[in-house]
Amino acid sequence: MRAFSRLLERLYFEPATSGKERLLLDYFATTPDPDRGFAVAIIADSLSLPNFKRGMVLELIRARTDPHLLAMSQDYVGELSETVAHLWPSALKERSVSANEDSTAEASEGRLPPLSDVVHNLRHKPKADLPAYVADLLDCMTSPERWALLKIGTGSLRIGVSARLLKQVLAKYGNQPVEQVETLWHGVDPPYEDLFAWLEGRADAPVVHEKLTYTPVMLAHPLEEKDHRLILPETYAAEWKYDGIRVQVVHSAIGRALFTRTADDISHTFPDVLEHLNFHAVLDGELLVLRGDDLGTFNDLQQRLGRKSPSSKLIKEYPAGIIAYDLLMLEGEDVRSQPYAARRALLQAALEHHQPAGIRMSPDLRYKDFAELESFRGSVDNASVIEGVMLKRRDSAYVAGRPTGPWYKWKINPKLVDAVLMYAQRGSGKRSSFYSDFTFGLWKGNELLPIGKAYFGFTDAELKELDKWVRHNTLQSFGPVREVRKDLVLEVAFDAVHRSTRHKSGYALRFPRISRIRWDKPAQDADRMDALEGLLT
Repeated sequence: MRAFSRLLERLYFEPATSGKERLLLDYFATTPDPDRGFAVAIIADSLSLPNFKRGMVLELIRARTDPHLLAMSQDYVGELSETVAHLWPSALKERSVSANEDSTAEASEGRLPPLSDVVHNLRHKPKADLPAYVADLLDCMTSPERWALLKIGTGSLRIGVSARLLKQVLAKYGNQPVEQVETLWHGVDPPYEDLFAWLEGRADAPVVHEKLTYTPVMLAHPLEEKDHRLILPETYAAEWKYDGIRVQVVHSAIGRALFTRTADDISHTFPDVLEHLNFHAVLDGELLVLRGDDLGTFNDLQQRLGRKSPSSKLIKEYPAGIIAYDLLMLEGEDVRSQPYAARRALLQAALEHHQPAGIRMSPDLRYKDFAELESFRGSVDNASVIEGVMLKRRDSAYVAGRPTGPWYKWKINPKLVDAVLMYAQRGSGKRSSFYSDFTFGLWKGNELLPIGKAYFGFTDAELKELDKWVRHNTLQSFGPVREVRKDLVLEVAFDAVHRSTRHKSGYALRFPRISRIRWDKPAQDADRMDALEGLLT
């Protein structure tokens, strides 16, 4: 357990991706099974601990510290696990876990069980016994170890290591293609001992064909001006890029599943979509609300997202379906190596033969030259469910990842508003020392109402300037969040705006990002709320 807590602490403070890779590679090489596999599962957020709840942690710390101190500390720190890690009244003298205090480190190791034992107990102890077990562990831990334990249970582990980076490191550890690791990943379970055995050359690759698994998707590069000359109708097919959620729907003799492009299984949220696919296949497509011939907006789809058990009423009101883009498997045959044109023909023939309800073929957007394609793109600037054009080379195989050349995405020009910066929050990973997450708003009368939050779109140099401005213009702090003077205008770009009852402003932005810092513009000249009315989709 101590080795894992040291890994998390070092990953948290390591700003460079290459440094994080070295830390992970060293941990995999020096940590035995099953501890290293459980560490991978925790970092990848693929370990389920249903009885380890945030509420349990709050009850434990409330019974051991002054409630006012707890409230003030959490307000300052802004994060429960870190707050409890520091406030927990341990009888054990805090000890250093630095690399140059080996004797103290060895003493610590004897007090704490291995990570695998901790995970086993968190999984299998009776719910009533779990609080006492967690409290006993916290009593004999240092602050960094407590933080690691609490993060295992409460999630939200922000250490700058994405699931994709983790798979890349595993591939590097075993000298294997990352695409192969991704293919196997969704068919193996924690603690991944069979995966590590394969990576270390001690066994064959795990057998995953008998499981419902996710296939890594193919992604596109944004179309740049230098690429325009490449786009010819005989070379590239065109289709609309819809504003929904990219998904992969699977139906085999084993069963059915629905995955997002990041491999999250959302089958339970969209049981109606699973029933649509009435033949054995793996389809790549866009998840949307489909009402007959009408396509719902992304705001409609949001009514279904995150619902563990959607009611029949909700399913009837917001029926979900698929706009099919591509075919990966058909009746047990892998067709990814075939050209895009051939895969599309197979997909169209299968849909026409089986006629599944709720699944439509993405229409072929025929064009005679680039100028006509550009005209098509421009004509949908205010469309509610189309966010651009996809361009796919007709001879391209379906390749996992983002290869350069086969596929391009050409999104419509973004919408813009000039908004006022209201709040700033510290980032994570290499941005943990910067205020990099910005909340902004528009005027309604003399009041500013927040309309969104963005944390990208600016350069590293601009980030330093923004961070400096936030620190010099703070009105008050709330943990990691600062309220700032309402003086700085940001030009905010976004793909669409919808009405929303979830937000005080009444609007929600789709993919907001900061496109320009308006140092020159007075805050009182920023846009007003009615500016969004004309941009509604």
